[in-house]
Amino acid sequence: MPKLVVTNREGETSEIDVENGLTVMEAIRDNGFDELLALCGGCCSCATCHIYVDGSETAGMSEMSEDEDDLLESSDHRKETSRLSCQVPLTPELDGLKVTIAPED
Repeated sequence: MPKLVVTNREGETSEIDVENGLTVMEAIRDNGFDELLALCGGCCSCATCHIYVDGSETAGMSEMSEDEDDLLESSDHRKETSRLSCQVPLTPELDGLKVTIAPED
């Protein structure tokens, strides 16, 4: 089971175990992080699951789609390491992935 390290908006960090195949969004939502809204439920249509990925952790991560890129363009808080957590499936290669929940737009 991969581990995911999540920093919330208050700067508190938690490590959670995640089943293979879940997305980062599902893992964060299912582990009680209420600040990640994920309004569209993972359909890549709302950008309310915006996260920052630790810059050194991107190897093995899926490529960003054009739809994801377009949604992130609408965020005032986009950074080079921004992703929509619904578009990042957790795999054994991403064990220990570190993410921070982005500020709400």
